[in-house]
Amino acid sequence: MSKKEKKEKKPAPAAPQTAAPKQKKEKGPVEPPRLKVRYSKEIVPALMSHFKYTNVMAVPKLEKIVINMGLGEAIANAKILDSATDELGRIAGQRPVVTRAKKSIANFKLRQNMPIGAAVTLRGAIMYEFLDRLTNVVLPRVRDFRGVSMKSFDGRGNYTLGLRDQLIFPEIPYEKVDKIRGMNVTIVTTARTDDEARELLKQLGLPFRQQ
Repeated sequence: MSKKEKKEKKPAPAAPQTAAPKQKKEKGPVEPPRLKVRYSKEIVPALMSHFKYTNVMAVPKLEKIVINMGLGEAIANAKILDSATDELGRIAGQRPVVTRAKKSIANFKLRQNMPIGAAVTLRGAIMYEFLDRLTNVVLPRVRDFRGVSMKSFDGRGNYTLGLRDQLIFPEIPYEKVDKIRGMNVTIVTTARTDDEARELLKQLGLPFRQQ
């Protein structure tokens, strides 16, 4: 037997074990907001009949909802921004941004770029969900509520609603509120006139006050 044959044969190196690919968890289908479904199935045909539209693309729709909270007291106490942005985030279901002063005003001790408020812009599904909660849960909690004014349109199909305090939202715990804060809710639509926007919002469930 040759010397080469006498040498022990080294075992072949084992093939490196590769980790099994992680299987992605399959997510079930996400149901669209019920208000968006109602808009497509019921409100669009109703608006086409009411305004005699011949093209479905002409039917007005929601574009976005902007919630703005002014915080003038943040000039003296910047910590107010923390609690206010937290509350606005709970209300909207989306993280707000801090709004800043565009110019300095000496009488108010306001300097340019100083934080003076918080705002959040809602689009898509979260926009429809917020409007659904606003009309069916939040506004009925307002004391002596008789409906919202029909005079708050801007002439271009957009509507602004003022709310006096954040406690009407069930997401805000009463015991953690340090101060009552109001906010403006602006509903931006693609309507060309206030009449079209008024009918759209009425169909979407916004309870207008009888004049």
